[in-house]
Amino acid sequence: MALKRTNVYAEDSDLQLIKQAAARLGVPEAEIIREGIHRIALAHRVWDEPFVSDEETFDLGGPVAEDEISAAVTRGYDERERRNRQGNAA
Repeated sequence: MALKRTNVYAEDSDLQLIKQAAARLGVPEAEIIREGIHRIALAHRVWDEPFVSDEETFDLGGPVAEDEISAAVTRGYDERERRNRQGNAA
């Protein structure tokens, strides 16, 4: 991936959070900033076609309770954090 240099202005409080996160993870501050830029760019991406058409649905096998959603999100978050720790340890 080719990187290009750019300048941005950031709040002191945000820069402090970036500095703390980089120290905690043992990575350069620039890596945290690049990841943030990438995530927000993807979050605002507009697709040419919808992921699911109005006629399509997802079969979840029945009603899904709020606690099941919460448990699934927690499991996903924990798994991502585990992978991040393993990736940073390498």
